[in-house]
This record gives sequence, structure tokens and C-alpha cells, in this order.
Amino acid sequence: MTISRSLAVGLVAALALTACGGDDGDDAAPAGSGGTPQAAEVRVWINGPDTPQEARDWLKTTFEDQHPGSTLVIEEQQWEGLVEKLTTALTSPSETPDVVEVGNTQAATFTTAGAFSDLTGELEALGGDDLLQGFVEAGSADGKTYAVPYYAGSKYVFYRKDLLARAGLQVPTTLDEFVDTAVALKQANPEPASFSGFWFPGQDWRNGAAFVWAAGGDLAVQEGGSWRGALSTPESLEGLRTAQRLFTEASGAPRDGNEADPQVPFCAGEVGMLSAPSWVRGLIEDPEGGCPEMMEQVGVFALPGPDGGPAPVLLGGSNIAVPAQSPDQELAKDAVALMLSEDYQTILAENGLTPALESLSSALGDDEFAQATIEAASNAKLTPAAAGWASVEGSRVLEDLFVGIAGGGDVEQLAREADAKITEALG
Repeated sequence: MTISRSLAVGLVAALALTACGGDDGDDAAPAGSGGTPQAAEVRVWINGPDTPQEARDWLKTTFEDQHPGSTLVIEEQQWEGLVEKLTTALTSPSETPDVVEVGNTQAATFTTAGAFSDLTGELEALGGDDLLQGFVEAGSADGKTYAVPYYAGSKYVFYRKDLLARAGLQVPTTLDEFVDTAVALKQANPEPASFSGFWFPGQDWRNGAAFVWAAGGDLAVQEGGSWRGALSTPESLEGLRTAQRLFTEASGAPRDGNEADPQVPFCAGEVGMLSAPSWVRGLIEDPEGGCPEMMEQVGVFALPGPDGGPAPVLLGGSNIAVPAQSPDQELAKDAVALMLSEDYQTILAENGLTPALESLSSALGDDEFAQATIEAASNAKLTPAAAGWASVEGSRVLEDLFVGIAGGGDVEQLAREADAKITEALG
């Protein structure tokens, strides 16, 4: 399933029609009225397994204790196809959840389309200047904030200490050394064929972007008020060729695969190094789906840049918002407040997620995992701040580009084709 530039247009039109329907008589107290909202079922959409069970349990118990008669239901969604599912749900009052998690790169499309309620008045109480400001900006439009930070997670490199030692290799300190180390690890472990010196499935543009940025390139740039694709510039092409070398010489991952569930090949002993968000540590440590016994051989480091220091990796993470069509606005905003409370955010931090409240960063700990998180975040980047960026992601043009590169395609030609599609999507 794909979406295009028409997604935002269709979303705006659908929201306008539902807004014209007028008051349906819902007697829940309006947010900020000071009244007690009517008891209701509050549905919270969270995405993927990143939010730990401890946090989910705390949220449900605390919310229901504070709101007798109301229930909070957490519904886990998948990142794959999320934009399309949200587009449908947010324009249907009968299907609309009360709180939603969206990727920080997707937030702009929904905020500019009027899909979320205005949280500007609550911003100070939710954390104010203590909130991750880049994520506040991602959820804001026209001077108002509609989606607030939830958590962040810079990518860093997980590696097998024993495999590097066996191959006589050291932890790399520059990007060139990293590429050479990845290739050497693959050569030192020719069997199975699926072994990766650096695990790099073909669709993984989020890791691929780091090589583009490290070479001085970009995914898209704004010129004269308009956005255009920038993958075919000399700098971007240099980064894409680095990615191609890693695909063809260092990775045994599927050329058309995605980066979901990286702990599976890692725990199967098929990975020397992988670049993943900090919360993947919890997936590896999970006694049911991971391999906690392997942790004594797991080390981490920030992906190095060309001249040392951290490379500009993608700062992933999420925002949370209250859909404009939610019938229980005040209860939904109370749930958001709990998700940004110190107790809840501390749970996220203790599970490897960079908290939305910067003052809680110490809760990440002081071990090598925390140090790698902090170092990687110090030079992390967001995707282009274009209102239509979710359309670019939804069109899968970046996945297609990197699959083509992984398959040994002509990098320059593939980049030019991707640029044309990105420019059209950004309109």
C-alpha cells in the first residue's frame, strides 16, 4: 500500500467534512473547563514493541486509579502502514482513538492537516522547556503545538566483542575504519552466507541516511520556499556509494529485507555489528524473544564520523497527540500528561529510551550503553522538516532506492530517479 502527496489533501478534506457535522451531543466536559469528565473508555495507540510492558501497566493502573469508572485500553499498532491506518481512523469519529503515537518524521503531515487537537495551552504543564525541543517543533504548526515528544532514540552500533577479537579487529574510530571492519568481519565469517559483518537489509534507508549525511549530503533541501530531493548531489552520491559497499561486501542480510526485529539475526549468531536504536538492547535482553546470555559479549559504540567523533545518525523517536475527533478530549489529555510524567518517562529511560524530559537523561544510567546513547545523540539529525515528509516515507521511495543500491544498481541513476519522486511528493 502506498500514499502520495494526495494523502495530506484528502486528510484535510475529510477532517473539514467531519468538523462541519457539528456537536454530536457528547457530554464529556471540555478540556480545561474544570469539570469532571464523564467516565469513558480511553483508547491509546502505541506503535511496535518499543514501549516496555512496565510502562504500559503503570499507565493503565495509574489512569484508572485517578479516573474511577473509566478504563484505559492500549492498542499496539505496527509501524508498517501506520500512516494509512491513521488517515482512515482520524477521519472517522467512530474509529478514532483518543491518544496516538506517531513517528517524529510523520508528525508534521498530521499537524498541518488539522488531525490533532491543540495542546499549546498544556505545553508548559507537560514539561515546557524541559521537553525535547526538536520534537516539539516537529509537532508544531503556525505557532501552535499539536503533538508533544514521547521518546527519542539515536542509533548506535551493537557489536560482538568475541567476533572482533577472533578476527584480530579493534573498535573502529572513523567511518572508513568502520566500513573496513565490517568487510573484514564478513570475510572472517564466510559461513553462513547470511552472516553480516554489518547487518544492513536493503530497505534500511534510516541507517543509509547516516552515510549520506556523513559525506555532507542530504535527503532533501529547501530552496526558495520549495523542497526538492538532494540525493543526486556529489556529496550524497559519495555516501550512497559507501552504503553500496557495505551492502555488497559486508552484509548478508536480505537485499530486499527491512530492519524489523534486528535481535533475531543477532541472537542467531549471524551479526558482527548492527546499527539500531537504544531500545534494541531490551529486545536482546528479553528472556523470551532475545538472547540475554549473549549480553556478556555485546559491546556498543557510536557510529564514528569521517574524522572521528560521532557520525550524524538519524534521531528516531515518537510524538504523542490527541486526535481532534476524539470524543473524550479531557480524559485523553490526562492520559498524555501521565505519559509525560516523571514516573512514566523514568521507566522509558531505564529501558533504554531517551526520555522526552531532558532532565531525566541521567536515568539512562552511566554504563557504556548510556554513554553511546548520549554520544550518538550529540550529533544526531532529523529528517527534512517538510510538511509533506510523511508522504515521502509512505511512498517508500527511499526503501526502493536502497533496495536498488543493495542489488548493485547504478547509484547515480537510482538517486536521480529518487530525487524526482521526492520532489513531486513534497510538492
